[in-house]
Amino acid sequence: MKRLIFIAAAFLWASLVHAQNDDVTTYVKRTYMIPMRDGVKLFTVILVPYQKNGPFPILMERTPYGADFPLKQDSTMKADQFGSWTNMAKEGYIFVFQDIRGKYKSEGTMEIHSPLMHAQVKGAIDESTDTYDAIGWLVKNIPVNSGKAGIVGVSYPGWLALVGAVDPHPAMKAASEQACMADLFLGDDFHHNGAFRLSYGMEYTYGVEHSKESSDFPFPQYDLYNWYIQLGSLRNVNEKYFHGKIPTWNHFVEHPNYDAFWQKDSPLRYVPSPQIPMLHVGGYYDQEDLNGPQLMYRHIEMKDTEHRNFIVLGPWNHGQWSRRKADSLGMISFDSNTAATFQELQKKWFDYWLKGTGDGKFDEATCFQTGSNTWKTYSSWPPKEAVKTKLYLHANQTADFTKPTSPDDAVSYVSDPTKPVPYRTLPIEATYGKGSRWYDWQVEDQRFVTSRPDVISFMGDSLKEKMTATGDITVHLWASTTGTDADFVVKLIDVYPNFYNPSKTMSGFQLPVAMEVFRGRFRKSFEKPEALVPGKPEEFVIDLHQINHRFLPGHRVMIQVQSTWFPVIDRNPQKYVPNIFEASDSDFIKATQTIYCNGQFSTYVEIPVMKD
Repeated sequence: MKRLIFIAAAFLWASLVHAQNDDVTTYVKRTYMIPMRDGVKLFTVILVPYQKNGPFPILMERTPYGADFPLKQDSTMKADQFGSWTNMAKEGYIFVFQDIRGKYKSEGTMEIHSPLMHAQVKGAIDESTDTYDAIGWLVKNIPVNSGKAGIVGVSYPGWLALVGAVDPHPAMKAASEQACMADLFLGDDFHHNGAFRLSYGMEYTYGVEHSKESSDFPFPQYDLYNWYIQLGSLRNVNEKYFHGKIPTWNHFVEHPNYDAFWQKDSPLRYVPSPQIPMLHVGGYYDQEDLNGPQLMYRHIEMKDTEHRNFIVLGPWNHGQWSRRKADSLGMISFDSNTAATFQELQKKWFDYWLKGTGDGKFDEATCFQTGSNTWKTYSSWPPKEAVKTKLYLHANQTADFTKPTSPDDAVSYVSDPTKPVPYRTLPIEATYGKGSRWYDWQVEDQRFVTSRPDVISFMGDSLKEKMTATGDITVHLWASTTGTDADFVVKLIDVYPNFYNPSKTMSGFQLPVAMEVFRGRFRKSFEKPEALVPGKPEEFVIDLHQINHRFLPGHRVMIQVQSTWFPVIDRNPQKYVPNIFEASDSDFIKATQTIYCNGQFSTYVEIPVMKD
């Protein structure tokens, strides 16, 4: 949902520096203040083909991150300066970028992710009505437009594309939500299964809501691992720094559980069906909104009676598909420019719905397969032919497909909140700070934590043949704690051979294929949390989301379990308090966590295995 280095306006400007003077379509920049139905005016940048030989369709992006870029009014630019949209620009589109109300040069006030209300409250204004009004104005006032429009966006603009497609203007013919959040408590952005994303939640809300333009929190040091430990309880954020002036942080404090506030805020509640064709786009390694496109596709697919709901999943971090090149992430190579493949598909999508070109035959799901580094297409997603297979954990810290039979096997470790497991190697830079490695931490080699005493690894044997996992990964974790609350982080890891001939530097690499956290108090209900009973084995069902990964012969499958993931997840005090945002420093205690691996309480990972 967040601030992207490669948001469209900034990317266009960066491209100007490297432009070539070839003879392609030229665009002219114009800006307008477009009035909404309540009189508020929104700042809008419009790039129109200079040759007036249209008509051309409109492609719109709405953003809280600043629509303008430093090119003077009525200046021209070449079509090959449009970054990821160059292939579309060369054939003629009208590109529109708009500041949403309350941000940058637009009037009004803004609050993060306000739910749609216009259908329930007469006269209500929301991002759907603003999109409707903007499209209506554009169709009437911009020359050479064809009367057809589409909307697209990545991250927060992706959510704006999603809600802009709800009760759309008649001219709106297609939308593509990309890296859009689906539920801010269950699996995107600010919470994952109720566990609060501290560093991200604190830094992002400050950056968006502290002032009309984006701003960074003024940290006094570069490595923030110790700074966040010394911060202490979450109650200190308002007491020491925010002082109640950051609205979304106040929502965190006031709504620690999945109450009506969070439920109403989820587009799973207010996006009813695909009213226009929808293309969902997501990345397996999206560090911010991995879950959103998967959930939104599934939600809308259940009501897609006209076959106009589609999904693309790739090996990307947040928005990587919108860049010029995406042939790798961190140390992981994809063997091809996956961004170029997607951008051709995106062009085909909008060309058909907005221009009527092409045959309109789109695969239901287009999903890159990591490991084999190939694109795959499916008639349903996840594919129905995948066979659910159980990978069991054993007390000797091995993993295989045989259920344990011993009556009482288990393995334990001590979780100490004063020495939390870092979610990536130190230093922990500010999320969007200079040199930040936030963007690729989800493919980081996990050997940096494997030797810790509070991280347990269950290793499988070297694979004799390939194993392809395609679809939802679900963990059934049987565990207990000596405390009254606990977090559990589970990772599915592809361990490379000890000698990896294609690239010696990748020998022994531990690639996290899927991973997620679960806050124990929510094991029975996200709405009504309950304290854990010390020493009582309980089952925690954890969704690791969807993957499409081939484990190659000679590789091993490993499952890793730990209790902290700091500071991307706040430290669980391990003592149950009704509101974790009001916990005292004295509530933080050591606790022993036990993972059960026996005949009665069998911990396993359910993997959907595909046969070639």
